[in-house]
Amino acid sequence: MTVKIDLRRLWLRLTENIDSLLMSFILMLMLISLAVMFSASGQDFAKTSSQMANMSVALLLMWLVAKVPPQHLARFALPVYILGLLLLVGVALFGDVSHGARRWLNIGIRIQPSEMMKLAVPLMLAWYLDRREKTLNLKDFGVAVLMLVAPVGLIVRQPDLGTALLISAAGFYVLFLAGLSWRIILGLVGIGAASTPILWSLLHDYQRQRILTLIDPSQDPLGTGYHIIQSSIALGSGGIFGKGWLNGTQAHLDFLPERTTDFIFAVYAEEFGLAGNLILLALYVLVIGRGLVIAAKAPTLFSRLLAGSITLTFFTYAFVNMGMVSGILPVVGVPLPLISYGGTSMVTLLLGFGMLMSIQTHRKLVQS
Repeated sequence: MTVKIDLRRLWLRLTENIDSLLMSFILMLMLISLAVMFSASGQDFAKTSSQMANMSVALLLMWLVAKVPPQHLARFALPVYILGLLLLVGVALFGDVSHGARRWLNIGIRIQPSEMMKLAVPLMLAWYLDRREKTLNLKDFGVAVLMLVAPVGLIVRQPDLGTALLISAAGFYVLFLAGLSWRIILGLVGIGAASTPILWSLLHDYQRQRILTLIDPSQDPLGTGYHIIQSSIALGSGGIFGKGWLNGTQAHLDFLPERTTDFIFAVYAEEFGLAGNLILLALYVLVIGRGLVIAAKAPTLFSRLLAGSITLTFFTYAFVNMGMVSGILPVVGVPLPLISYGGTSMVTLLLGFGMLMSIQTHRKLVQS
């Protein structure tokens, strides 16, 4: 009897800072990831085990972050942001070049500083705008925009358009939720549209080619259009109920590239069909909905901005990847959240969810 009580107390202690609803949705997505990974990798136990290891590390870090009160998270905002900027400058000066891009920095261990900015930027902007809550004005938003532009500019220069897009989205969501005027937003959109010829000239050749390929993939079916054509075939051939687990032809006959990472959604759609897609979309909607509920109930401006940005950035991950695989967005190298293979993206996502859980479970303490 004592053992049972002790185990129950231990379980309650371990899960006291975990939001059960959000955690259940995350675990369901992870189970889907392992099933699809096993199929997409050609039934490779080593690859699937590696993904399980990535998930285990990420879950442990999420659990640790969930125990940190939001007010303590705010104290890390400035030092983490400055460290991230310094590391990005280090990448620009001394970074390792791989596949034509300079994204990695060797400091004893090989790191990709742009990944940490996915959380450092919204953390910093939320902290800065929270400190100016009572006197928030246009100048404060201008300073916040500069804080966003600095890391994004360094990441675009690497070049890493996918990560730059996600960080830009995370920063924009903070500004929007803080009350940035619609007139200013529409004005910026207008300026961006008017600057299209200039922006086009600043793009690298391969980035311009990706956009042209989106318009007409058939212009280079065996080159730049190959990814989109093959993923579209996989999506369409799945039908309503799919071909069945381990029975997808596009993946198993090696037609589909990057099938464990950026294009894993095509593998899933071919094997589980429209029905499976609806289940996956429902889980994503539940995660996003829970995150927005946590943001709406957060007691401080800092926690509301941070929770809202993390949740909407997760939405951006899913929307961009699915749009990319479906052929309605250019290929920019954004993984399918919690499904694609990769340790770095998994850790980044679950650190963000740890912050969400911290905001939720410490809410009553802050209010009291």
